[in-house]
Amino acid sequence: MKRVASGLLMAMALGCTTAPADKGEPEVRERGAGRCDAAAAQRLVGRERSDALGAEAMRVSGAARLRWIAPGMMVTMEYREDRLNLHLGPDGRVLKIACG
Repeated sequence: MKRVASGLLMAMALGCTTAPADKGEPEVRERGAGRCDAAAAQRLVGRERSDALGAEAMRVSGAARLRWIAPGMMVTMEYREDRLNLHLGPDGRVLKIACG
């Protein structure tokens, strides 16, 4: 009975986790320390999602963290001055770039 109860609790806990971002990549990547400047990365709007694009966005914005946001994806609402958010359209292209 204890095994069944512990298995049930584990299954319930796993049901509360969020799904990973598209393409199996983690939602948040740590890169270093810095304050985000989204204005510097606006020229990247319209480009297709890729690791190279993420690295370039972080380099030009100075952000320490990157978060890809796919359509309909649930995200936390806390503001992080060191995080760059790349909002994607259904085609995988960047629609909006913002800090937070």
